[in-house]
Order: sequence, then structure tokens, then C-alpha cells
Amino acid sequence: MTEQKRRVAVIGGGITGLTAAFYLQQQARNQKLPLEIVLIEATHRLGGKIQTLRKNGFIIERGPDFFFDKNQVIEDLSRQLGIADQLISNVPGKTYVAVNNQLSVIPKGSVLGIPTEIIPFAKSDVISWSGKFRAVCDLLLPPSNMREDQSLGAFLRKRFGEEMVENLIEPVLTRAFLGDIDQLSLHEMLPNLAEVYKKHRSVIRSIQKGSAKLKESSMDRTCRTLRGGLESLITALEKSLESAIIYKGVRVEGISKVQNRMMVLLNNQNPIPVDGVIVATSHQAATKLFAREGILKSLLDIPVNTFATVSMIFPKNSIKRKFDGNGFFVSRNSEYSITACSLIHRKWPQMIPENYEVLKSYVGRTGDESIVELSDSEIEKVVLQDLQSILKVDGKPIHTVVSRFKDAMPTYTIGHRKKVEQARKELRELYPEICLAGNSYEGIGLTDCILQGENAASEILASIFQTEQGCSQKGISAK
Repeated sequence: MTEQKRRVAVIGGGITGLTAAFYLQQQARNQKLPLEIVLIEATHRLGGKIQTLRKNGFIIERGPDFFFDKNQVIEDLSRQLGIADQLISNVPGKTYVAVNNQLSVIPKGSVLGIPTEIIPFAKSDVISWSGKFRAVCDLLLPPSNMREDQSLGAFLRKRFGEEMVENLIEPVLTRAFLGDIDQLSLHEMLPNLAEVYKKHRSVIRSIQKGSAKLKESSMDRTCRTLRGGLESLITALEKSLESAIIYKGVRVEGISKVQNRMMVLLNNQNPIPVDGVIVATSHQAATKLFAREGILKSLLDIPVNTFATVSMIFPKNSIKRKFDGNGFFVSRNSEYSITACSLIHRKWPQMIPENYEVLKSYVGRTGDESIVELSDSEIEKVVLQDLQSILKVDGKPIHTVVSRFKDAMPTYTIGHRKKVEQARKELRELYPEICLAGNSYEGIGLTDCILQGENAASEILASIFQTEQGCSQKGISAK
């Protein structure tokens, strides 16, 4: 192993960048590699879309408020950070969907709105009997062609019919993926389903007999967070990076190559010479870093969505409608502006003082995002009208928190993988010691981003250190 100290820059201080820096530090220690880590974040805070407000006993999440811990990825990370004892699970409860302005419970055992248990589905009033009959035809229809990528919406309509998709599946998927299901890629958004379907011909059978990864998408599964909110994870990650240099409020303006090293060009100080770079920004920001070279242009074809969250605090018993759910989705055939709502005081009672109710609503649909541009008071008025109609909420909120996320959520449309592969190929040819990671590439969930951060750390270390272990790791993809 070479004794020369190497330096890696991680650009972007969201969950991907933080975990990339953490695993760089961990792996370098374990392998006794001489490494210096520099984490650079353009804003004055770390965490990206993870933002937790804590005040007067309330814990309000502006962005994501829970995660599904696939393969115990976050539990393992929390254990390494010493905060595993802070992990908590939600109080189980029913989830509803608003169809034609009426609330109906989502059948038990549904996976992303797709039924897997016949009796609960038969008893449901979410669709008509003719719609139910058409949906179960999935069990009898010949297999659909899965060789080429296709629209998620087109595939599901072919299997289940229009009513089933419109009333049940589309509202759930829209909230989960923040995109138009007629544009979303089946192979990218539901790769496990696409793989298992090849064996079982029917979507329902594929889920029933498929892998645990598919069943993790059940509406009945347990959500998790941390007792002090998701920002506790961000705080713990930052605290753990005791050997890293962290710059906040510093923008990277470009990257250039000088002899055998790279120079990270900053907006407020001298360039930083580095041996490797992990770009953990949005794909839009990543493209700008290489504008001079004219590469990564394929990433500009990845659409992005704009949305907002609206958290309203009410006195206890403000919900006058008899409602036993933890939340609901909203179908497009309803007249409401909100796309979904969570009753935080039921789902996470430990985060809300006893005498209050907190409703967190989402606004902004693909193709209809104008509501996000309204003022806070106008958005509050629209959301309150919807909640008064749906849940018979009485009175005005004591306090409202509006959080906007403009062009913040990438959408994986047909051909997404080719766009990413093209960008990575171009980057590898010019800068083999730079890799991309983040929710624009191989998964939008928290666990997806953490895994990408960990894999990016392994890839960069393999690239810049010529050790026996590094050579065996060389060529690892960030997948």
C-alpha cells in the first residue's frame, strides 16, 4: 500500500453525500488507508430534503417523515452511529383513498395499491364490481411482453383495467414516486416486480409468490423513523465525521484536471487538489460542474417534480368526521388539490403533544404544480378547504408550516437507465476517479441513497488506492 496520503472530495451534503463520507472514513480506517475527506455543501446546512422542526414538544418534518428499512440498511447505519436505540415504528392503522370525493379504505394486503388478498379486495367499495372483475382478470390474461421497458401506467392498465388503476393504484404510486405513471418506467420504478413477473405471468401471483422486497411495499408494512426526527440521523452522521473537513455555504463551480490530480474549483477560496470525487448533488447540479467539457447532457433529460408539504397543527378533536385511518391518498378524479395526507398525531403520537392534532398534506402533481407557486397563506387556504371537506376539520390551524421543494424529485421515465449509463461512460472516460451518486440515478428512497453512498465510497477507494483489496474492488458500479 502506498504511504502517500490521498484526498477525496464529496460534493453535496444530503443523505447520499453524508453517508458516502461516513463510509469513506470507515473503510479507510478498516483498511488502514491514508485518506483525507472534504465534504462540500452549497447551503448553510446539511441534510438536503431532510429537515426537522422541533419546538414546544412538536417534532415536524418538512420533508420525508419516515422510511421503509429495506435489508435493515438504516438500522445497521444507526447502530454504527450509536443511535439505534432511537429508532421507532409507527402506530399501525388503516390507509384510505379519496375517490370521487369519497373516502374508501385501501384493502388489507395491498402492495402499492395492487390487491394480493381476494376477500378484503372483494369487500372493498373502492371500485365497482365490474372493476373488480376486470382487475382479477390479471390472473387469467396471457403474459405481457416484458423484454423492453414500458410505461408503468400502460402495463398496469393492461393487467387491471382503467378503474382499478385510476381509483387505487395511481393515487398510491403518484404519492410514492411523485410522477405521472404513464411516463414512469416499469423496469426502473418496480424492478423487482418486473423480474418476478417473468416467472409467474400474473402481477398478483408475482407479488404473492415473489420476493420479500416486493412485499415490503405492502400498505400494511411498518414505517420507521427516529425519536427526535429524521434530522437526528443527519446530526449523528455529521458528528461522526471527526476526521473530515466540512465546508458549508461553499459552492463548487467546476472540476479540472492538472497532471495526475484534479482541482475542485470553489466560489470563495483557492481550488482544492484531490485524488477522487463523489458527486452527490442533484443531476442538474452535476451537469453544470462539467459544462465546459460538454458531458452528462443525457442527465438533463431526467424530468423533475415540484411539490410542497403543508403541516397544520390543530387543537385536539378538531377532526369531526368519524375516521379511523392514519392517512389517505387522493385520486385524480376527486376535486381536491392535495395528493395525500398523514395524521401525524396518530401515526407518530410520541412526536406530538397530547392535546393537539397534526395533519401533514402534500400538494403538487406532475403537470399541475402551480399551487406550489402560491403564497403560504394561499396554499394554507386551499389545503384547509380540502381538509374541511374530507375530514370535516373544524376551525383554523393554530400554526402552519409550508415547505416547498422546487424541481426536487427526479422521475425515472422510460430509458432512464440508458441516460445514466451514458453519463457515467462519458465521466469515466475523462475522469475515472469521479463517480455519481444520489436519488437521480438508482433509487429515490432513503435506503437507496444510503446504499449508493456506501457503494460510491468503495468505488472511489478502489480507484485511487492500488491495494490488493482495492484492485479486487475496481470496477464496482454504484448499483
